[in-house]
Amino acid sequence: MPTTKTLEPASPWVELTATPQDWDALAPADLQRMLAQLLWIRVFEEYVLELAGDGLVHGPAHSSIGQEGGAVGSILDLRTTDRINGSHRGHHQFLAKALGHVMPSAADQGETFPELDDAVVTVLRRTLAEICGLAQGYCRGRGGSMHLQWQEAGAMGTNAIVGGGVPQALGFAFNQSRSGTDDVSVTYFGDGAINIGSALESFNLAAAWNLPVCFFVENNRYAVATAVGSATKETRLSARGLAFDIPAWRVDGMDPLAVRLAMDQAVAHMRAGKGPTIIEAEVYRYFHQNGPYPGSAFGYRSKEEESSWKARDPLDVLRQHAVRRGLATDAELAEREKDVLAVMRSIGEELFEPKTGGKPKERQVRPELWPETDFVDVGIRGDLSELEGSRYAEPEDLDEELGERRFIDLVSEVMARRMEEDPRIVVLGEDVDGLKGGTNGATRAALERFPERVLGTPISENAFAGMGGGMALDGRFRPVVEFMYADFMWVAADQIFNQVAKARHMFGGDSAVPFVLRSKLAAGTGYGSQHSMDPAGVLTTAPGLRVVAPSDPFDYVGLMNTALACDDPVVVLEHVDLYSSTGPGPTEDLDYRLPVGKAALRRTGDDLTVISYLSMVRHCHEALDQVPEISADLIDLRWLDRASLDWDTITASVKKTNQVLIVEQGAVGTSYGAWLADEIQRRLFDWLDRPIARVTGAVASPSISKVLERAAIAKTDEVVAALRQLDEL
Repeated sequence: MPTTKTLEPASPWVELTATPQDWDALAPADLQRMLAQLLWIRVFEEYVLELAGDGLVHGPAHSSIGQEGGAVGSILDLRTTDRINGSHRGHHQFLAKALGHVMPSAADQGETFPELDDAVVTVLRRTLAEICGLAQGYCRGRGGSMHLQWQEAGAMGTNAIVGGGVPQALGFAFNQSRSGTDDVSVTYFGDGAINIGSALESFNLAAAWNLPVCFFVENNRYAVATAVGSATKETRLSARGLAFDIPAWRVDGMDPLAVRLAMDQAVAHMRAGKGPTIIEAEVYRYFHQNGPYPGSAFGYRSKEEESSWKARDPLDVLRQHAVRRGLATDAELAEREKDVLAVMRSIGEELFEPKTGGKPKERQVRPELWPETDFVDVGIRGDLSELEGSRYAEPEDLDEELGERRFIDLVSEVMARRMEEDPRIVVLGEDVDGLKGGTNGATRAALERFPERVLGTPISENAFAGMGGGMALDGRFRPVVEFMYADFMWVAADQIFNQVAKARHMFGGDSAVPFVLRSKLAAGTGYGSQHSMDPAGVLTTAPGLRVVAPSDPFDYVGLMNTALACDDPVVVLEHVDLYSSTGPGPTEDLDYRLPVGKAALRRTGDDLTVISYLSMVRHCHEALDQVPEISADLIDLRWLDRASLDWDTITASVKKTNQVLIVEQGAVGTSYGAWLADEIQRRLFDWLDRPIARVTGAVASPSISKVLERAAIAKTDEVVAALRQLDEL
C-alpha cells in the first residue's frame, strides 16, 4: 500500500472580515474619504446610464454600480506613484485613482467631508467627456468607456480585451522595483479573465521574479451571462494563488473597509519586497454587462438574487457607519448626493444641447465638442522628433574601413553597445540568459557584460511580451523582447497587435511606447509549419508598428540603433540564414544610425525594378548574376511598414524601368508583396508597362520533409525563373 502525505501550500490563503471594532477604529477622515469617493462614483455612474439610455453614449457603457466598494477600498491608501490598470468595466477604478490624486491628503482634510472642488469636478467632467467620445476627454475621445488613462495620476489604462491588461502590470511593477522604489502596481480584472492564459502566465512570471504587483480579482459572479460556477470548478478564485506560491486574500467586496484592510496587508507585503499578491473581492454588478437594465431582464439571474446583493450595498454600508459615528446625518448625506447630481447635470449642460429637430427632452452632443475628423489618424505613431540630431551613415560615411563580419556577431555586439550607453535597456526572452547568449548567440555580448539586464523568461509569450509593453508605457525602461521564432507572435498576438501596437493612438496619441521586438525567421531549417513563417505581411497591417528587415551586418547595426532610439514599437526581423553569413560591417564604430524610411539601392539597371528584403536580397543578387541579360535596380527595403516605406526610391526606379518584380520567401497567403504590389499600382499605374510580377513561397506552410520544405519557399531558383519569364515577355 502506498503512503500519502497531505501537502500544505507554501503561501497563506485567508478570508478577511472586518469586525465592528475595525469600523470603530477607522479614522473619521478615512471614513469620510471613502464615503465621498463612493458617492461621487455612484452618482457619476448613474448619470452615465441615464445618458446611455438616451443614446448619448456611443458604444457600451459598462457601469460599475454595486462594485465601487472594491475599487474605493483598495485604492484609498495607494500613492500617486503606485500604478493601476483595469478591464473594460473600469470607471470606478479609474475614478478612485484619479480622485485620490487630486484630493487633499487625509491630514489636510481633517474630519470634514471632502469638497466637490474644481479639481474633483474636472476629473468628473473629463471622464464623462471621454466616455462620450469628446475631445476634452483624457484620451481625446478615442478611449471611450473602455480605455481610460491618466498617467499623471498613476492610472495606466483600462482595457477592452478581457485579461489583456494583466501582463502590462508586471511591466509597471518591474520598472518600480528596478528603479529602487517601494511603489506597487495593482491590476484589476474579473472572474472571466482569471481563466485566461495571459492572467495565469502573469501569476507565474510575477511570482518567479518577485514583482510587486497585486492581482485584484473582482468576482462579480458573471462573465456577461455565464455564472462563475459554470466556468470553473473552484469558484473561490483566490485559490489560484496557491499554485504559484502567491499569498491570497478573499474578502467581501461589498464591505469597503474589509477590502481596505486586505489591501493594507497586501501592500505591506509588496512594499517589503516579498513579491506579488492576490485579492479576490466578491462584488456584484447591479446591471447587465452594459447598459441600464438589470441582469434579470435577460433571464440569467433572478430578481431575488439581485435584491439580496443590493441589501448589502457598499454605499449604504458607509452611510450607516458615518451616521452611527455622528459624522453626518441622513439628511446631510442626502443633500450631498443632490449636490453631486447637480454637478453632473451641470456638466451635462456643458456637453449637450437640445437635439436639432428632436422631441422636447431629446439631447445631442454639442457639435463643437467632438474631435476634429482630421484627428482620426494623428498619433498612430510618433513624429520621430526623438531621432533629431542622429548621426546617420551609409558605409561610405564611416571613418573606418568596413571589415568582413559575421551577421550574428554584430547582432550581439550592437545590443551590448547600446546597453552600455543606455541603462534603461532590458532584454527579455526565452533562453536569452542561457546557452552563452541564447539559442543563436544573439545575446552573448550583452549577457557577458550586463547579466542583470538579460532576463530569461518562462515559456509564456503573452506574459513577457505584455510585461514589455507595460515597461514601455511606464517609460522608465526600454524593453527588448525576443521571440525565438516569428510564429510565436501569434501566441502573443493580443499583446503585440491589440496592446502594444494600438496603445499610443488609443490613449490619445501622446504616450510613447519604446518597445523593440526581435524575432527570427527560420524557413529552410527543417523546423516545420509552426516555426518557419515570414510574418511581415501580417505585421505591417498593424499601423502602430514599425517593421525593419536588415539584410547585411552593416544595416543591422544602423537599423537596430535607430529602433532602440525610437519611441514607437519596432519589430526587428532577422532571418536565420543571415546569422552565419558574413558581409561588410563595422569593427569599431557601432554608434551610427540608418534613417527611418530610407531604402538601399543595392544595384542599378534600366530594365526592371526588383524589390526585396531580408535574406532574399542575397538571392536576388545571385539570380540577377545568372540572368545577365536583365539589367535591374535592386531595392532593399529595410523598412517595411506603411509609414516608413521609401516611396521616393521606389518611385524613381519604377519611372525609369516601368516594370516591377517583388521578391519574398514566405507563403503567398500572408504575403507582404501582395499589399506592396497593390499600393505600387495605385500610385504608379501610369508608369507600369505590365502587371507587377511577384515571387513568393507556396500556399502551404513549410513542412518537415526536406523536399516539401524546399518546394514551399522561394530562393534563388524561383527568382531566376521569374526573371527569365519576364525576359521572354
